[in-house]
Amino acid sequence: MDTVAEKLRKLQEKETEERGLGGPERIEKQHKTGKLTARERIDLLFDTGTFHELDLFVRHRATSFGMEKTVVPAEGVVTGYGKVDGRPVCAFSQDFTSMGGSLGEMHAKKICKVMDLAVKCGIPIVGLNDSGGARIQEGVDALSGYGQIFFRNSAASGVIPQLSAIMGPTAGGAVYSPAMTDWVFMTRGTSYMHITGPAVIKQVTGEEVTSEELGGAMSHATKSGVCHFPCDSDAEAIALIRKLLGYLPANNMEDPPVIESAGGPGRIDPALDGLIPEDPGQVYDVRVVIQAIVDNGEIIEPHHHYARNAIVCFARLNGRTVGIIANQPMHLAGCLDVNASDKITRFIRFCDAFNIPLLTIADVPGYLPGADQEWSGIIRHGAKVLWCYSEATVPKITLVIRKDYGGSYLAMCSKDLGADFVFAWPTAEIAVMGAEGATPVIFRREIEAAPDPGAKEQEKIKEYRDYLYNPYIAASRGYVDEVIMPRDSRPKIIDALELLCSKRETRPPKKHGNIPV
Repeated sequence: MDTVAEKLRKLQEKETEERGLGGPERIEKQHKTGKLTARERIDLLFDTGTFHELDLFVRHRATSFGMEKTVVPAEGVVTGYGKVDGRPVCAFSQDFTSMGGSLGEMHAKKICKVMDLAVKCGIPIVGLNDSGGARIQEGVDALSGYGQIFFRNSAASGVIPQLSAIMGPTAGGAVYSPAMTDWVFMTRGTSYMHITGPAVIKQVTGEEVTSEELGGAMSHATKSGVCHFPCDSDAEAIALIRKLLGYLPANNMEDPPVIESAGGPGRIDPALDGLIPEDPGQVYDVRVVIQAIVDNGEIIEPHHHYARNAIVCFARLNGRTVGIIANQPMHLAGCLDVNASDKITRFIRFCDAFNIPLLTIADVPGYLPGADQEWSGIIRHGAKVLWCYSEATVPKITLVIRKDYGGSYLAMCSKDLGADFVFAWPTAEIAVMGAEGATPVIFRREIEAAPDPGAKEQEKIKEYRDYLYNPYIAASRGYVDEVIMPRDSRPKIIDALELLCSKRETRPPKKHGNIPV
């Protein structure tokens, strides 16, 4: 019978064996591809000395195809909890050096267990994905494992923040769990996500495409919108995860953390008074407005490369987290299209789920016209924005800075969709449609009867602009609460947010609505 000392020694030996990952050769190969190991990633994510590993000694139970002789250290995934900037977080990190990080029955059970812990404790879950996919040798048990994870992703959605980092291959069923989480980070050149790989695509369709072209970080960041944050390395992705967590509450029952602001709530910016160009067709960068308003000019922007006609970002105002949605005139004139509508919709729902106030900055000439947009479902996708602004009960503030026309005026959180405060700059133009479109309709007979129809049309366009291109008609009806000097935007918005901290608003009880997805 072993002595106590021998038992303690055996524990240490077993821990060393399990923590050895796939061995020195496979670790070296992992490093040569530009990737960190699962444990190195965990060390970067958590504050030093705070990580507690769970289920280190879990073993698979498979006996087919030689699996009874195969040892997979820690079952190919590191799971546990620790602190990020002093706040508790759960995480799992797949180990590609151990059987390719493949997911089998017990690998999945480890992930499910730490996900359940995160929900019970009301803390975020971070998944660091680096896996060859389902462990084929385990068959339907591996598929069941994925299903159990998907179920938990759905159950946890809107309850705790879920963040996924793709740091290696992710294919087939493995892509769906990250896609069901709130935020997806990917590393350029070392990660990819796709349902079917290049070989299958070539066999079925004849297309030749690389994994990077098909499902690399920039493909998903620019084309599909699956990736919110493309990063240059594992270390950069983890640093960004840590930063984003600092803006978010631990769960849906808490408010985001408040930090001390160095910017001063009463700060004004006279440069904003001259930002809007005299020519209505001229563009400017709306980020200038955002950075002039928020604390220290700092933002964290998901989907920077996707649907660039709209911007969504997190920032702080007087130390409080806000979610900002803005039209970007530099791309497609800031029009709403299918992809921008989806981008905005998802952001609204996340912010509303986690008690993050919404600031909407409107400069929108309308929905993007074209047969392709209509056939792609701009009606359905545009309706999502209307739906989600109406559904959201967090504080909602809208700032109209230039164009705000027609249905897109409503879509950018008008008073009618529940905006608590609507501010407008004197440069705001609130109308059913632009002068060039409205004039031929309103003044058709006068234009046709004129000796010079072209000159008459230009005269009427000017008349329309002079009458409607301002915020005062909307203000006279109460649709705009206050017309403000641009320089005063920050203190006005902060004062409104302070008032709205005690906002209480409910909707009729129901299981859920039928959003026009």
